[in-house]
Amino acid sequence: ANRSALLDALVYALGREEGLVKVSGEVGTGKTMLARVLTDRLPAHLRAIYLADPLMNRGELLAVLADELGCPPATGSDGSAHRLLRTVQEALVAEFAAGRQVVLLIDEAHAMPADTLEQIRLLSNLESERHKLIKIALFGQPELDDLLARADMRQLKDRITQHFRLDPLLPADVATYLDFRLRAAGYRGPPLFEAPATARIARESGGLTRRINVLADKALLSAYARGAHSVGDSDAMRAVVDTQVRSGPVP
Repeated sequence: ANRSALLDALVYALGREEGLVKVSGEVGTGKTMLARVLTDRLPAHLRAIYLADPLMNRGELLAVLADELGCPPATGSDGSAHRLLRTVQEALVAEFAAGRQVVLLIDEAHAMPADTLEQIRLLSNLESERHKLIKIALFGQPELDDLLARADMRQLKDRITQHFRLDPLLPADVATYLDFRLRAAGYRGPPLFEAPATARIARESGGLTRRINVLADKALLSAYARGAHSVGDSDAMRAVVDTQVRSGPVP
């Protein structure tokens, strides 16, 4: 689908833009996978820090950043949010002086408390004389768009310069996706999934990659159990029944 183009656009935006970048998509569309792949695709001068846990307050966020940047642990009065922010800023300045910029990738951003998102905005303000010290990408479900539409979030929303949407896979793209996953796992033979099986998986999954993965895995197990060399429609049907998840088109 548009995954490769979206990945290229993210690399370009984070390499060139001075604001925040946002990626939104339904549950199971592959946002986490995209963020993980992005960490490996960024140019050498961009250092990625990936945050998987959004349920942290602003002090915990700064503490995690300080730890990732190799700052000495703060204790006592030095553990205040103000002191942590100064420590993080000093570390970011050191990174910039060494020819690197930090890219903060935040997964499940829609679940972040408003106070922590405000800290994200403050981090985006950190800059040298001409450049931002940190680049930030927010990955979240469509609820993130609703959150940013709130009046108290308008300052953060105004700083977002690029908005990307991760849509479910189209039925025609599911076969390509299955082939990609098989080859990534080391398979080098002919196509394993017969066209009717692929069509059923595409239809029942609604194009959500997480559901495609589950259904395809169970269909492979079904084909293996009956000693077949390819996955047929009956295997895909068994996978659907076993999963007990039927999904129409995702709006």
